[in-house]
Amino acid sequence: MAQVSVRINGYSYTVGCEDGQEPHLFAMAADVESRMDSIKALGTSTSEQRLLVLTALLLADELHDTRVELEQQRALLTKPSRVRAEAKAEAEQQRRAAKLAEQAEQIANLMEQP
Repeated sequence: MAQVSVRINGYSYTVGCEDGQEPHLFAMAADVESRMDSIKALGTSTSEQRLLVLTALLLADELHDTRVELEQQRALLTKPSRVRAEAKAEAEQQRRAAKLAEQAEQIANLMEQP
């Protein structure tokens, strides 16, 4: 397991990660740092703790939006199969209705015979 030192908001943190994942960890730290900088740029003075909470909420909001979008994409991908299933069921109902109509006609013809 690798040990990586990342800097976020001027503080250095040593974090463990799987070997080979160091670049990914550096990228995530840079993303967190960037978001913290955007919050600080709003000009409100805030404590370190509040800044971390706001950053976490910002990331959680983005994660939520991504999950919702992913669910919508999955729904779109499964929609064609649902449409096919509904069309198949409707075709089966039409086939049964036609068969019943044919049987009803045969019965009516039998009743008309003397």
